[in-house]
Amino acid sequence: MLAINLPDVLAEVTAQFERYEKALTGNDVAVLDELFWNSPHTLRYGATENLYGYAAIQAFRAGRPAQGLERSLLKTVITTYGSDMATANVEFQRAGSANTGRQSQTWMRTPEGWRVVAAHVSLLA
Repeated sequence: MLAINLPDVLAEVTAQFERYEKALTGNDVAVLDELFWNSPHTLRYGATENLYGYAAIQAFRAGRPAQGLERSLLKTVITTYGSDMATANVEFQRAGSANTGRQSQTWMRTPEGWRVVAAHVSLLA
């Protein structure tokens, strides 16, 4: 039987998710790059782009404007599946916008630590 939300695993993933959120809103590209799995299998569907492979995600981060990244998290749901896989899903809102954004991430434990292997960001009208 698969163990859901083992307390120690949930704490590990939550800590990495919080690192990711701080890096995202602070435009800490080095940490963002670190937290994505360095693999051609990694993907990120953004609000305006589809990125396949770590190199494409890294290039996007390097060229992205650093303004307007602050956001408020409205709801966060982190779920772990066993000891090595997890999902993190959030609803968010940017200052001055009536739109609600959604972000989904799949996290995997790697020899280097927890890494995002797939991500999706979208906005509700």
